[in-house]
Order: sequence, then structure tokens, then C-alpha cells
Amino acid sequence: MAIRAGIVTVSDRGAMGQREDVSGKVAEEILRGAGAEVLMREVVPDEVERIREVLLRGCEELGLDLIVTTGGTGVSPRDVTPEATRGLIDKELPGFSEAMRMEGFKKTPHAIISRGICGVRGKTLIVNLPGSPKAVKEGLEVILPAIPHTLEKVRGEEGECARRD
Repeated sequence: MAIRAGIVTVSDRGAMGQREDVSGKVAEEILRGAGAEVLMREVVPDEVERIREVLLRGCEELGLDLIVTTGGTGVSPRDVTPEATRGLIDKELPGFSEAMRMEGFKKTPHAIISRGICGVRGKTLIVNLPGSPKAVKEGLEVILPAIPHTLEKVRGEEGECARRD
């Protein structure tokens, strides 16, 4: 089954058309390369309600399997993506976030500044990634192998939890 995905870039300047959405483009290329069908791509400002609106639309109206956010995960005053996400998810998946930060830390100490979270709302996996195109690429490379099995479990499909080599 193809993964139905959405991408939400959280950026004040991007939402105003002052910055090209390079991170969203990188995420889309990687997801399409992994066989996902990207059905939504949005750029929203760093505002909790706007982020929640687009995440809810992707989960509830479009029935997406996966929504990847880019940006808004740091410690700047306007970085609110984790807060918006936390208010919507039913189950948090800290292993996804921890793995991305741990792998990123091998390349830069700045990776531990990311507060991005990952979790499930209904049958949709939501993943917060940092805003830099490099961090998007590196983060997705870390978690992509776990996404199909995660989605099987979210859908309630039976299957082995054995390691896949």
C-alpha cells in the first residue's frame, strides 16, 4: 500500500512569500523517492492555531497516513510546532525523535536543540523535523525504514515485529 503523505512547512517568512520552501521540497523529493504519494504541501506561519488547522485537515479530511512538518522546532520565541503537534496527538513516539536527534548530534551539536516530537493521531503519523534542508534529509533517512511498520501497527494490521534486515 502506498503511503499517502502531507508536508507542512512552518515558517513566517515562507508563509509571506519571502523565502522559498526548500525544506518542503527536500521532504517531498525524499518521500516520493520512497514511494509515497504526496497529497498535501502547505506553508504556514509559526502560529499554533494555523499549524493545528492544517494538521487536522491532513488527518481528518484527507485521511493521510503521514504528515511531516519542517521548521518551528527550535527555541526561538516563535518556534511552536511541537506545542501545536502535542495538542493533537493521541500517542507520542519518542523513539523517532530521539533517533533523529541522536543521529544528528553525530554531525552537529546543534541537533539537540530541536524539540520536535513525533506521534500518532488516529491513523496518521505526524513527524516534526527541523527547518534546515540538511536536517530534513538526515532526519527522514533515519526514520524512513520504520515508517511502513509503524503505519501497519497504527492501522491495526497483524504482523510480526521481527527485525527486518
